[in-house]
Amino acid sequence: MEFYDLIFYLSMAAGLLMAFSLGANDLANAMATAVGSGALSVRQAVLIAAPLTFVGAVFLGAHVTATITRGVVNPEHIADPKIMVLGMFSALLAASLWVLIASLAALPVSTTHSIVGSILGFGLVAGGPEVVNWLILLVVVLSWVISHLFAGAIAYLIFTHIRRFIFYQKHYLQQAGKWAPRWIGLTVLILGFSFLFKTPLGEAIDLSMPVAVILIFMLAVLAWMIFRYLINKATRHMEQKVENVEGIFRRLQIMTSSYVSLSLGANDVANAVGPVAVIYIIVRQQALVAEAEIPVFLLVIGGLGIAAGIALLGSRVIRTVGTRITTLTNTRGFSVNYGSATAVLVASLLGMPVSTTHACVGGVTGVGLARGFSAIDLKVLWRIMAYWVLTVPIAALTSIVIFQLLRWTIFF
Repeated sequence: MEFYDLIFYLSMAAGLLMAFSLGANDLANAMATAVGSGALSVRQAVLIAAPLTFVGAVFLGAHVTATITRGVVNPEHIADPKIMVLGMFSALLAASLWVLIASLAALPVSTTHSIVGSILGFGLVAGGPEVVNWLILLVVVLSWVISHLFAGAIAYLIFTHIRRFIFYQKHYLQQAGKWAPRWIGLTVLILGFSFLFKTPLGEAIDLSMPVAVILIFMLAVLAWMIFRYLINKATRHMEQKVENVEGIFRRLQIMTSSYVSLSLGANDVANAVGPVAVIYIIVRQQALVAEAEIPVFLLVIGGLGIAAGIALLGSRVIRTVGTRITTLTNTRGFSVNYGSATAVLVASLLGMPVSTTHACVGGVTGVGLARGFSAIDLKVLWRIMAYWVLTVPIAALTSIVIFQLLRWTIFF
């Protein structure tokens, strides 16, 4: 078997492992708050998320991906296609192993940042320090802090608003009927912009900004009108109970969690099979490429891997984010979902490479802080943050070791 063929088949296996690890770890981004608040059981979350992420990966996933270097490493300094293929395989394997270890430890980490760290590792060995774009790497490091604080602040403000204008009012059920439809309209607004600007299918539709804004605002107003009617009709004969208010937000939380599951497959499948697609093109052309078209069969492999990771290991990280940092209710869980989705969307539109994982944990932390520091398990939070800090150096070191061993084995 020739070198290129061998590396391609090994890369397919590494891509499947990366997809599996991604599904196991990133399911918490979509379903942790729904499980933590009791809106869904772990089993229900898995049954909903697994098919949605597969559909998102195969039918909405990116069909074209930039080279896996992501701007961290300049491929022009690595002229040999064999070295680039070997490096990408090493990076993919290193990143998948780190995400898998974190998932087994029930701790959320960023798959994107794992890939960045792995690329950094092989880039340093293959081309030296001058091959690395250190400014890009600095932006990645800053995004750990920015996404966490931004999502936390939004979630804190939303939950504080819900508590003040609904739960602290005398007729809080009527206040819920007034404010919940408004939050639903705003949620549709955020999800609409997120779909158009954060999913490959939305970007492919390519609506002009004025048309997109008008369309999304019309959908948001329509959602507000429909849910105002439905909620007012449903609450008209309800008793004045906190549980009834939480029930209103429970349905909304399931809706937002399902959307995040769909977008998880659409956006993150490229983390798993994008490098394999680049290797596939290099194997066919035996030359470096600037971007690669992802074949449908790789999207299917990625979707199956993500779904399998969700089904077999997804419950571990879900429980950490959803139950161990702070106690969640449906209104708190909704605040987290809204805060993290808003933070990721705004940051993406500004060109900042934020992590959905960090935003989700930041949102949970912000909601917990709304009830004081005593409401947060700081030991769990510090352990999670330690894994974040370790992600880039450990992924880089693992990638270096794998790359060097393979290079020595194959070329010497």
